[in-house]
Order: sequence, then structure tokens, then C-alpha cells
Amino acid sequence: MTVDAHKETLEFKAEVSQVLDLVIRSLYSNKEIFLRELVSNASDAAEKLRFEALTDEGLYESEGDLRIRIEVDKDARTLTVTDNGIGMSRQEVVDTIGSIASSGTRRFLESLTGDQAKDSRLIGQFGVGFYSAFIVADRVTLASRRAGLTPEHGVRWESDGRGSYTLETVERSQRGTAVTLHLKEDEKDLLEPWRLRSIVAKFSDHIAIPVEMRKEHYGDEKDRPAEPEWEQVNRGTALWMRNKADITEAEYHDFYKHVSHDFEEPLAYVHNRVEGTSEYTSLLFLPKRAPWDLWDRDQKHGVKLFVRRVFIMDEADRLMPHYLRFVKGVVDSDDLPLNVSREILQHNRKIDAIRQANTKRVLGLLEGLAKDEPEKYQEFWSAFGKVIKEGPAEDIANRERLAALMRFSTTASEGDAQTETLDGYIERMKAGQDKIYYITADSPAAARHSPHLEVFRKKGVEVLLLSDRVDEWLVSHLTEYKGKHLQSVTKGDLDLGSLADQEEKQAKEKAAEEHAPLLARLKTTLGERVNEVKVSTRLVDSPACLVVGAYDMSANLARVLKAVGQDAPMSKPTLEVNLDHPLVKRLEAEADATRFEDLALILFDQAQLAEGGQLDDPAAFVGRLNKLMLGMMLSGG
Repeated sequence: MTVDAHKETLEFKAEVSQVLDLVIRSLYSNKEIFLRELVSNASDAAEKLRFEALTDEGLYESEGDLRIRIEVDKDARTLTVTDNGIGMSRQEVVDTIGSIASSGTRRFLESLTGDQAKDSRLIGQFGVGFYSAFIVADRVTLASRRAGLTPEHGVRWESDGRGSYTLETVERSQRGTAVTLHLKEDEKDLLEPWRLRSIVAKFSDHIAIPVEMRKEHYGDEKDRPAEPEWEQVNRGTALWMRNKADITEAEYHDFYKHVSHDFEEPLAYVHNRVEGTSEYTSLLFLPKRAPWDLWDRDQKHGVKLFVRRVFIMDEADRLMPHYLRFVKGVVDSDDLPLNVSREILQHNRKIDAIRQANTKRVLGLLEGLAKDEPEKYQEFWSAFGKVIKEGPAEDIANRERLAALMRFSTTASEGDAQTETLDGYIERMKAGQDKIYYITADSPAAARHSPHLEVFRKKGVEVLLLSDRVDEWLVSHLTEYKGKHLQSVTKGDLDLGSLADQEEKQAKEKAAEEHAPLLARLKTTLGERVNEVKVSTRLVDSPACLVVGAYDMSANLARVLKAVGQDAPMSKPTLEVNLDHPLVKRLEAEADATRFEDLALILFDQAQLAEGGQLDDPAAFVGRLNKLMLGMMLSGG
């Protein structure tokens, strides 16, 4: 017996209640979102009416002022969002509300062409925003009548969000839609007008349609007006969407304070409208002062993201690189891809394009300040310079631009203020100098007074003094600038190139041969503490210094890592000694083995201390030093 093979096409089956539960409880992380979605739907309805009325003014039904109203009834525990937009017919309610993920906005957009589509301000795409009402409500009622239909064509929809709904035809004199939420027992705070006003201010402050609520009455009950008085609770305009020529400096400053919660005016700002394949507006501000949480890596930073004037998320960090996390402002996109809940950005090339453009605009703004307003730029650098130093590691494409914006303290500058540029350093380089020299240390004083700088002072060679913790990170990624290699003065053999005195170099080599027994004796005494002992080409006034290998971790970086609880790879330094120093000469002449060991260990410990290091055994150092001092006193030396 055989079975006839056949092929058929079947539709997926879904448990509606489970799908609704997924939409309600899994898509949205913030329950406040429900009001944003309802207000956005109401705004879309008003926009649809505006478009359709272009060819049929009768749709306004003698009520041309479009608005959205939010009203609470504490006794009934209801919250109602009402609009006088296009409304819906019975069939449209079935198709739109009765079908999950069926977006009337999306279908309307698809029907638009040409300038109509371009000018649309609708943001609904997925058809699930309405159901966010069930996050806070256990029953939702919708009453609607489409503009142009007579009152008897009103429709009433109701559901408890468990998979079914009721639908009936009702008399409704007013066009538009009213959505009434019967709030859950634990959502009492949503019956407070101040709470709703704050949510509107957060998410819907800048939509073009006025959002109104009843004016609060604080006087005697007998003085309460018979008819409710309504007041607009959203701004209704988006400053960033206006023409720059029409915006005053004071308006920019007020808006900055609004979005940043800063009490001071911004240092500078840039306002741009981009059209083409990706359309968006950006308004970005530089604060004057660094926020307290600037260095908190877990704290989110970034600009505010809007889509067609509707607030989507705070701190959209994917629209700005992390090293520009101090920038405040807004980005309003016409077509930025979002996930279905509109709380998460989907990654695509449009986001990358906006991020790159924002970065270039901020860097351009900084370059303008540095060139035209150096004092203001110095103010910026004092507040945010350490953050900018993170840039070369994160942003290879703009590494050169970032390096040009940086400021440093050098051996040629007065004080510890970071005021010198790399371009200025290159202009001041000695004839024959082909490297940019730097030293890293844990403080400005330690950097400036390091014994490693002695030969550079002698020859008049400028050295960058790097004492910020981030500087170690910086020099590991910024290895050259305009063809000039950045060279640490504390690592490897010192190569001064043509700046080196050949006669002096030959004299040092000869001295190393002549004093080889001293070097060998020091190496034996210090043992595993050092890799080797050699004659120094760095030192002029100091007896000794410690040098790490060219490819080893610097001693300063090792200390930084240790300070934050991280292990640093062990590397033995080289001890370089100055044979012309009296202490080294005295050491070489010392015949007593114990006294020689004490002097050698003191020399090593002093070299550690001179570069800002910590001794493994401070007590032993003090003991040896005291013993030598006592010996000198007793001998009268």
C-alpha cells in the first residue's frame, strides 16, 4: 500500500493571549512608554487628518485646531487620551487595533507619494505601540469616529488584553479617538496630574500637536469654573527643527540648560540639518564643566535621540564615540531604524554615518575654538582634555586631528598647565632632532624633576611631561605625529641621533671598559633586582637611574595598573650609573664588602624613589641609610 505524496501551504497558528503577553511584558522596559505611544498615535492621527484635508477641507468639520487631551478620573481610576484627528471607521478598528502588529500609520505612509511622503511626521511603524497600554491597565476602551462620517458611525472597542475584544457601533458626535485606560491597582501614581505632566515633558515635549491637560485649581471649590479649563503641557515646538537664523543665542542657551540640566551656559554649540540618503538634525553642545560621573565607565552618556520630534531615548551612546561622552544635545532622525519597542537602536550604516558626522562636527567645533578663541579652548581642555586623550585609541580615522587638539606641559613651559601643542613642539625642535621626546610620571613634579631629563636639559632638547593616568594609554596608541616618532626617555638605550656628542659618546664607551669591574660588582650585589648595570648617557647631576627595555612596560604604567588592582608583568630594570658623580666614585673605592652592599642598595633604592616608585622594603632602606649616616658622624666625615 502506498500513500499519495502531496504538498500544501499552511499558515502559522498563534496563541493570541501569549502573543499579547509577549508584546505587553517583553517589548518595553519602561512602563512610562505607554503614554508616549498613545500620544504618538494621537499625533499621527492628527497628521493623517491634515494630509487628507488638503484635498477635502470638510474633514475638519468646522474644528480646525488639532490637539491631544489627557484626562484622569480618580474615582473611576481611569486615564483617557483623546485626539480630534482622523479617527477610525469600524473596519479600520478591526484592521488596525484588532490585528496585532498591523500598523495603520505604515499603510498610510505607503499610500503617500512625492512631497507628501517627505513632509510626513508620522513615526508609527510596527503596530504594537497601542498594546503598551496594558502594561498599566487591566482593561482598555477605545471610542472613535472617522472624520467625514456621521455621528451614528461611531465605534467602541474594549479588551482586557487576554486575547479577545468586543466591538460595537455607538453614537459619537466628535471625530477622532479616545483611549481610556482602566488602571491596575498598583498604578495609582498615574492618576496624579504632575506625574503625567512629567512623562509628557520627557517623551512628547516637542511634538507639533499641542498636548493639553486640565488646569489645576487650588482655590475654594465654589470658585472652580463650571467648564474645565485646558492648558498646553508640551512645548509644541522643537528648537532644533527651526531655521538657525531665527534662533537667538539666548534660546540656544536656554535649550542647553533644558536638555543638560546644567545651570551654566554652554561653552560652544553646533547646529546642522542633513538631507539626502539619511535625513537628520543635530544640535550639539560643549559644556563648560565636566560632570561628576564623567569617569564612571558604567554610567551611560550620549545625546538624546528623537525620531520625528518624539523622544526615543536618553544617552544614545551609539551616536557619539565614547571619548566625546561629555557632549550634550539632540539628534532627530527621520528614518533611523529602531527595534519594535523603539527603545533600542538597530545597528546599520545610517547609525555609523550619523556617528561619523557628529564626530567630525564636534572636532571641527573644537578646532575652530583652538584657532579663533584659544582662551576658551584652554578652558575646555582643562575640563575635558583627559577624555580627549582617550580618542587615539578609539578613533584611528581621526587620530591625527585629535593629536593636533591636544595640549601638554613640557620642559620649555612655565608651570604645570597643559598649554603646548605638538605642532608648537615640532616648530621648536633642535636642528637634527627627529623624535618627539616624552616622559610619563605620576605627578607633574615627578616628571619635571626626573633624572632621566638631565641630558635633555644640558642639550636644550624639549621633552613632553605626561602625568595624567590616561597618558600611558595615549602614548601606547599615539606613536607618531606628522612623521615624528614619539620616544620615551625612560625606555631602552637613549638614541639622540645627530644630537649626540660623538666625543662624549666615545668617552662613555671607554669609561665603561675602564670601570667594568665596578659595573660587574654592582650587578653581583644587586642580583635579580636588575637586568644589568651600565654607564649612563642620560645622567649629568644624579648618581643613578633605572631604565626599562624598549618594549617593556614603563615603571609608571606598572604603578598605575597596581593602583587599580591589576597585576603588571614583571620586568627587571637596567641600573644606569653616572661615573662622574662623587657617590659612584666613592662606591668604586669602597673595599669593605658590607659597606659596598649597603651603598649599592641605597643607590638602587634612591633611583626607584627618584622616578616616583615605591620601595619593597622601606624599613631596610632607612636602616641602611641611618647606619651610613651614623658611621660618617662617628668618623667625623
